[in-house]
Amino acid sequence: MSSLTRIANDIPKSTISADLAAGRKRLDSVWNGIIPGMVLVAMITAVAFSARNVSGFALFSPMILAVVAGMVYSNVLGTPVHAKAGIAFSQKRLLRFAIVLLGFQLTLGQVVSIGAGGVGIVALTLGATFLFTITLGRLIGVDAKLAQLIAAGTSICGASAIVATNIVTDARDEDVTYAVASITLFGTVAMLGFPLLAPLLGLDQHAFGLWAGASIHEVAQVIGAGFQNGTQSGEIATVAKLTRVAMLAPMVVALGLMARRGSSGDQSAARPPMPWFVAAFVAVVALNSLVAIPVEMKQAMALATTIMLTMGLAAMGLQADISQLRSRGLRPLALAFSAFLFIGGFSLMLVKLA
Repeated sequence: MSSLTRIANDIPKSTISADLAAGRKRLDSVWNGIIPGMVLVAMITAVAFSARNVSGFALFSPMILAVVAGMVYSNVLGTPVHAKAGIAFSQKRLLRFAIVLLGFQLTLGQVVSIGAGGVGIVALTLGATFLFTITLGRLIGVDAKLAQLIAAGTSICGASAIVATNIVTDARDEDVTYAVASITLFGTVAMLGFPLLAPLLGLDQHAFGLWAGASIHEVAQVIGAGFQNGTQSGEIATVAKLTRVAMLAPMVVALGLMARRGSSGDQSAARPPMPWFVAAFVAVVALNSLVAIPVEMKQAMALATTIMLTMGLAAMGLQADISQLRSRGLRPLALAFSAFLFIGGFSLMLVKLA
């Protein structure tokens, strides 16, 4: 015991104080970084769940109510600066983890339900939308890099595709912000409006899920619209959308090759990011297909998934700044709107013809 006391006494008090100060600094960093934003996101999520008890709101899922509440809060009251890190964490990490857990609600039999025709619809829609957006952007005089960002966000997977595409396009920060804001806006319009169009267009749950998955911008927006129209629609929409997300890497590679070919500078190719949650989602679906998971556990995970998806959508709403749409003029906004109409109409035509 005396030897332990002697060793403790030999440790410089300054070292202990420095370690304690470093520990407090790390805790303060977490509190000032992630926690405030997550608290704000959780409050909006709670409001979204509570609003469903109000007459007239019961028809909407908490995910849709959360994104609307987030947009209202952000653009009316403003998002606190100290909350931005936690909001970004909820929109990216939490949302992607929720998508992985969503795999426990699917089996391989359901995954293959979209069939080769469904995969073809997704691929054709993606390619046609990208080419249409790039061509129209050139015709109406939108900066080429901004047009590529809008094309990627519309045709592939929203903000994630915009950020990934910018690795090779190297556009200005204002262009990235503009593209994300416009994609979030029109993706939200699709998420809210497409479920209302399903009965008017005569789409059953399978057809609507395929349409939503092939045309709506963000993963979370697809999930919100899909499950709003029914469980089967939500499952088909998720699979179709993740098929689009999986095409992000080859699309970025193609853009990188185009950028290298048109540039006389550095010829090194950027390494495109492969969304990890796509592979994890597939692994969870495979596990759910091979292993009998207790019903109680599945129900608990389904509730946790819904809560995290709602938090992710609340964060997405908080990130949507309508004022950013005015900063670059009307032409890029018109381009994003035209791309939104094209992907919706083109994919609907393919679904109807299938």
